[in-house]
Amino acid sequence: MLFVVHCLDRADALPRRLANYDAHKAYLASGSIATVISGPLVAEDGVTMIGSLFVFSANTIEEVKAFNAADPFASANVWQNVNIHPFLMRVDNRL
Repeated sequence: MLFVVHCLDRADALPRRLANYDAHKAYLASGSIATVISGPLVAEDGVTMIGSLFVFSANTIEEVKAFNAADPFASANVWQNVNIHPFLMRVDNRL
């Protein structure tokens, strides 16, 4: 099943995000669940990172919650809000 994880950063999180970025990417690459797609959310300037969006493939929402909680960004207190929802993909226009 697919799950969407939407995370918004704390107002003061950018330095912690940048300091933990490599560890975060390595964690996603070696994860116990599959990352279908992921990337940073950005401010209206199109550059400044303000959050994260993930689509994971996993058996249960509990797996996704545990995986997200162990992310280096979570440990570094980057995210202020995290929302996790099951997702039914209806359209996929990727080439």
